[in-house]
Amino acid sequence: MTASPRAPLPLWLALLIAAAAGPVLDAGFPDRDWWPLTFLGIGMVLIAVRGRRAGSAFLVALVAGESFYLFHVAWTSLYLGPEPWVALSTLEALFYGLGGMLIALAYRWVPRAWPTTLGRVGLMPVIVAGLWVLREWISGNWPYGGFSWGRVAESQSQSPFAPLVAWIGISGLSFVMVWLVALIVELCFAVDLTRFWLVSIAVAAIAVVLVVPAWPTPTDGTIRVAAVQGNGPAGYFDNAAPDAVLNSQIAETLKIQDEKVDAVVWPEGAAQPDPTRDDDTAAILNALSRKMGAPFVVGTITYRHGEYFNTSLLWKDGKGAVDYYDKAHPVPFGEYVPDRSFWRQFAPSLIDLIGRDYTPGTRDNVFDINGVRAGISICFDIVDDQLLTDMMNGGAQVIFAQTNNADFGQTDENEQQLAIARLRAIEAGRSLVNISTVGSSQIIDPAGRTISSIPPFKPGHMVVDVPLGTTTTPASLDSRGIEVLVSGLGLFGLIIAFGARKNPFPTVGRQV
Repeated sequence: MTASPRAPLPLWLALLIAAAAGPVLDAGFPDRDWWPLTFLGIGMVLIAVRGRRAGSAFLVALVAGESFYLFHVAWTSLYLGPEPWVALSTLEALFYGLGGMLIALAYRWVPRAWPTTLGRVGLMPVIVAGLWVLREWISGNWPYGGFSWGRVAESQSQSPFAPLVAWIGISGLSFVMVWLVALIVELCFAVDLTRFWLVSIAVAAIAVVLVVPAWPTPTDGTIRVAAVQGNGPAGYFDNAAPDAVLNSQIAETLKIQDEKVDAVVWPEGAAQPDPTRDDDTAAILNALSRKMGAPFVVGTITYRHGEYFNTSLLWKDGKGAVDYYDKAHPVPFGEYVPDRSFWRQFAPSLIDLIGRDYTPGTRDNVFDINGVRAGISICFDIVDDQLLTDMMNGGAQVIFAQTNNADFGQTDENEQQLAIARLRAIEAGRSLVNISTVGSSQIIDPAGRTISSIPPFKPGHMVVDVPLGTTTTPASLDSRGIEVLVSGLGLFGLIIAFGARKNPFPTVGRQV
């Protein structure tokens, strides 16, 4: 019988490698975008937890998660200080710790259940990758809707692996990435394989992944879009007049001369005061819509039935708001405070900064713009896999992603969000108009290529004939289903390995 693998590293060295894995992983994401380092970071985490007991594996993975998120979401501290930054990083690190513990159990149990080279090289990487995605899935959905930022696949928007998201979605790509690394790790420890076969199998696995053809992205027709980045004072702490952002959007829109367009898109929160309740704002939008000869898609804050909503309006001259979508995924502790009375006792000054709570929307996220179906995404919506599936089920031919990145200044946040938007364009096989108050604003085609862009933190506009997608990608049919499938593979494999162990308590030497 094959014994469980011993920990290849002493605990002190495993902790050092775990701490180093954080900045290595983060460097794979924008703005550095050194995407190969993500694979190295995954490998560092796996080797650090390999062969460990559950407790020490939890500690090692906790350190890796804390290190990663302290680098990856450092932008949360820009205006609010270290408390929310450290709190969010620690919460995500706890999930990392639990995930690392499950992976360590897989490293201990799978060789006992399937004591063959095939078990180690064939099954182990699949189970490890599934458990990694299971951790990403749980942290992306719980608590309060979760935090999907930092999934390893989100580092690959500019890599040769990016086209895979059209086939298997973001979670599926995370699975493939971890599977490849876990396979190479197992091959390195499989002493019965020669170096030649080790290299051959690893290269063959990578080649198989990379030669998967890109999903075809046929288009039929275009919609001529004017996307406007006013670069107004849109930050939460900007000391500006209530209509300052609106005025900046108006000024830049008026620079568009003699252009025939089908739609004008403004960012999240750009049309304030709310035109559905403010006659002056409504009159301005009517005049602009009349001048441009096109409807406007504008972000605002609406108040209905005693509740606030982060809303996107489809506005037409003389008709007003003919359709609207309320943001389905408000950011907890950013746009609302869940269980406010409980959390306020820990940080009253920070909690009180969030003066109003936005309610999650329940309306569909597709607008009919004179016969063209446009999927609408507001800021953090872009990380929610289900919302992409919903808009594809609603017949979206193009995606308008409206956002406001002003609260994060010139940090990595806007580039990280743009990378996710680029993956969404590939995943859906749809062109995507990513328009921000301050940047980064780009129009991206269904293959993930940039069609047009506006420099960050400068006013500007894009007027582009945006291709309308017609294909239905495998990922957009049911990306949640892919996530459940690969997570289930990991959890089911771990459970089967636990039950199939020939000897639950083998004597293989004490391990820390």
